[in-house]
Amino acid sequence: MSDAASTSHPLAEAFSSGRPALGAWAGLPTAMSCEIMSRAGFDYVCIDMQHGLAGYSDALAMLVAIDLGTSTPVVRVPWNEQGIIGRVLDAGAMGIIIPMVNSREEAETAVRSCRYAPEGSRSFGPTRVAQRDGPGYFAGANQAVKCIPMVETVAALENLDDIVSTPGVDAVYVGPADLSVSLGLPPGNNDGTAAFDDALAAIVAACQNHGVVPGIHSTPTLTPTRVAQGFRLVTVTADNAALSAGVTAHRQSVLDALSGTAPASGDAGDESLY
Repeated sequence: MSDAASTSHPLAEAFSSGRPALGAWAGLPTAMSCEIMSRAGFDYVCIDMQHGLAGYSDALAMLVAIDLGTSTPVVRVPWNEQGIIGRVLDAGAMGIIIPMVNSREEAETAVRSCRYAPEGSRSFGPTRVAQRDGPGYFAGANQAVKCIPMVETVAALENLDDIVSTPGVDAVYVGPADLSVSLGLPPGNNDGTAAFDDALAAIVAACQNHGVVPGIHSTPTLTPTRVAQGFRLVTVTADNAALSAGVTAHRQSVLDALSGTAPASGDAGDESLY
């Protein structure tokens, strides 16, 4: 990003235009997967420091790698805590996903951590991000950085309007697994179950009423449904899932070809660099 781009990036542009922002998830602690996903053209790549395997040093290298492509760098922090939020912002994150936000007070805490005064209490010290974005970073940071609390519990549903109406909340993000568990359902996507469907509909409606972007963790096959439901921030895939699916499919295609049940199909994976 350049000086001028400190307030303009793909995620911000998607939020402004109303088009769906499609992203990828980085759970493996490797810069290489982040670079690959960013070069693939996703609107954002999110580094998962909550359930993923990355620590701060990993995340720093991963943020640099995302910048080699075109995606907006986003981080899901381990918790709603100002210290780690400030550190990943100083390292270059332009969006922060904050887990387990269950009240307006907790949403306000998240916003304060993402914003410089007078809108928040973020400490000034943009060690790496100022190298990337230049001296104009500070002036545009409060607008450019997207604060994205997670709505993923019954408590959050009960306080939904209070959370999404909190000034400074740009979007909310649904974790389907934790939401399902909180609803007494198995972890995962429980589409077709009334409690789960009603919760998603309520989240989208509340966001639309308050001008906030509704987001959700998804899959490639489920993403068109989520967009049709009104979600505008949708994680399509994850590095570990894509790697597992890809190598499994490649192995199976070779086994099928060797057994004579199907021809091995050509794809981009056939182009070895070695």
